[in-house]
Amino acid sequence: MLISSQLIKCEYSLSEIKSIFQFLNQQNTFNFSALENGLFPAANLQTESEYTGYSNIWIRDNIHIAHAHYINGSSEIALKNVSTFADYFIRHQWRFEKIISGELDFHKSMNRPHIRFNGGDLSEINQKWSHAQNDALGYFLWLFCKLCNDKVIAITQQKSHILALFALYFDKIQYWQDEDNGHWEEAKKIEASSIGVVVAALSELKNVVQRETTIQYHDNIITADFLNELIEKGQQSLKQILPAECIQVEKYRPYDAALLFLIFPLDIIQDESIENKILENIIEHLQGYYGIRRYSGDSYWSADYKEKLKPELRTIDVSDDMSDRDSLLQAGQEAQWCIFDPIISVIYGRKYQQTKEQEYLQLQTQYFNRALAQLTPEDSPFGGFKCPELYYLENGSYVPNDTTPLLWTQANLWIAFKFMEQSLII
Repeated sequence: MLISSQLIKCEYSLSEIKSIFQFLNQQNTFNFSALENGLFPAANLQTESEYTGYSNIWIRDNIHIAHAHYINGSSEIALKNVSTFADYFIRHQWRFEKIISGELDFHKSMNRPHIRFNGGDLSEINQKWSHAQNDALGYFLWLFCKLCNDKVIAITQQKSHILALFALYFDKIQYWQDEDNGHWEEAKKIEASSIGVVVAALSELKNVVQRETTIQYHDNIITADFLNELIEKGQQSLKQILPAECIQVEKYRPYDAALLFLIFPLDIIQDESIENKILENIIEHLQGYYGIRRYSGDSYWSADYKEKLKPELRTIDVSDDMSDRDSLLQAGQEAQWCIFDPIISVIYGRKYQQTKEQEYLQLQTQYFNRALAQLTPEDSPFGGFKCPELYYLENGSYVPNDTTPLLWTQANLWIAFKFMEQSLII
């Protein structure tokens, strides 16, 4: 364990969980430094880590962070975040329009709506990037519509236009069979984790439409029937692919930790046996001592990454050709990530709260403890009790990588605390 064993126990009382959270809060473990407009950088970086580019805005990370604020009672922060994203998409809606009209080729990632940008002025970054990320766009649409359905945000005419454009865009690119760069921004493939996010987003949009809210772009009125057809196409693809991530022969990936997000927070998998199989596969095949691998063969931050790659090469877009980076990896030396254990804890927490079976509470606690153990020690160069993005092998020992603390990890740990409290109230 990487932090004081005094914080970690096999069983907790409600008061102990609250005490640990209070202590970590005092250590700034949950410091979410937002920009003035409500957007969050991917990480709170030290000067020497600026090369990573994690001071920029990623849609996916932001939505997970905003959602954590929302379910923890900070709805105003979530509202400000998604409202600024809506402004960003309105400003750059020409990308949706030109792809829908066929003027831009959506097969070229740089033509797609940009999922990574400058948060200060909402401008696009003039750098090649793997912007074909249906999951990132889907996450925004999902949370925005969720806030609409919860009557936290109102839909203006401009917002109605952009919501309609999202639906028309997903139809145009045929998201249910579209090859995208996915959660990990890498080589294109048809990915269940991306399809599932869009299904969840379109389902929330359908709820908006069914509340008699007119969602329209020019003469295109988005109807519940149209959305049902789009959703059904996605669900049929998921039935074919799950519990795998990708079943394309040359790109086959049986296990990917991104599938966890379809279970929580999206709750989009209809078959409980498939949900359980995804969980079982990730635990059996991707779980390590320090964290959880994104997928087998992941070369990002593989062993001695900083020695093998210059700073300017460590976080570049490699989606067109991953062979050079993949050549650095030795089997079994993938980085172990910290964003997943809190989510598994939450998933088991939900199972416990639904069934009251003690086994699930024990598993919830086990993965909660794994998440706590990932916090940096007090003598860490990043500061004590910080949430890393991942641990990687450096000279034979696992250490946090340079993007520490990662706000997405903080958000997931915060949610895990909430679910622990809920389980202990029962």
